[in-house]
Amino acid sequence: MTDALRRLLLTTLLATSVSALAEQTTDADGFTQPLERLKFNPQLDQREFERATLVALVNNDPWEEWNRRVYHFNQRFDEWVYLPLVNGYRFVTPRVVRSGVSHFFANLGELPSLANHLLQLQGRDAMTTTARLLFNTTLGVGGLWDPASRMGLERRSEDFGQTLGYWGAEEGPYLVLPLLGPANLRDTGGLVFDTALGSGANPAAAAGLTEQGTAYYGLMAVDRRHINDFRYGQLNSPFEYEKVRYVYTEARRLQIRE
Repeated sequence: MTDALRRLLLTTLLATSVSALAEQTTDADGFTQPLERLKFNPQLDQREFERATLVALVNNDPWEEWNRRVYHFNQRFDEWVYLPLVNGYRFVTPRVVRSGVSHFFANLGELPSLANHLLQLQGRDAMTTTARLLFNTTLGVGGLWDPASRMGLERRSEDFGQTLGYWGAEEGPYLVLPLLGPANLRDTGGLVFDTALGSGANPAAAAGLTEQGTAYYGLMAVDRRHINDFRYGQLNSPFEYEKVRYVYTEARRLQIRE
């Protein structure tokens, strides 16, 4: 077969295939050329899109240099101290014991949540939290189990930072706290209030559990890291600091609007 004949045959086959595709009405998925059916929102305002993008990039971080140093310190502490402790805790402690410890400290956290529900005039949530506290403390044997969740009583955590935001307090500059992580000036003040409230009305103190302060608060710290799935570097981005700052800030705003 000559080259000319081969080219003629190839051209004929190609033309036939194109003609068949043109006559085809639908593909297996119901579309012939889906990109031609793609339509953009006609109401989309390019200026609004650009404005929303700029808002996402704007941040109130006047102490960024200091915050980045603290962030770096937290990362190293987490890698070299915190996570090894958590891994050792998981290795030597049975799952049922870890679950009981987490439920116990979560039950103690219902007290500040209840106070903040009341301060935000959230009557229904306050009643739910009260019921959770009563059921988990009694039926759950001091909070080691969580029967309230099985009864359909969902945990609704609130803190004083949210309460301040609810009443119109500005969030203030972004702040990275040593060991505790992202916050802002308002939430830092709220953390102080919640800590004082939790310490002053702590049933564990009445039971004498806090007399061994190092063991008690050390276990609390390890448990909090144990239940937190965040890992430094998991975002796989050189802009992890900026992403964490943005996510924290927006998450807090959403929590306050709830």
